[in-house]
Amino acid sequence: MNANVVGRQIKWHELKTWPEVFGWSLSGTKMFEARMNDRDFMPGDFLLLREWNPITEKYTGRSISRQILYILEDGQFGLPQNMVIMQLAMA
Repeated sequence: MNANVVGRQIKWHELKTWPEVFGWSLSGTKMFEARMNDRDFMPGDFLLLREWNPITEKYTGRSISRQILYILEDGQFGLPQNMVIMQLAMA
């Protein structure tokens, strides 16, 4: 997955993130994202992490963006099928 992506158009992926996890990402404590690979995530792409309140079922209005640096794919190191762990850069 971490092959050269020259010539590929960078994509933006908008993702819901619950408040506690959003706080860790915002502070820089959490510099990875584990997700189902249902969006063709690639190194160089960007994630738009939008804080989502599961109680009110609404976005809070806070968001951050992070670029994907590296991806561990399904099957690597025992990851379940169709799961990825993405290493993220600070904005």
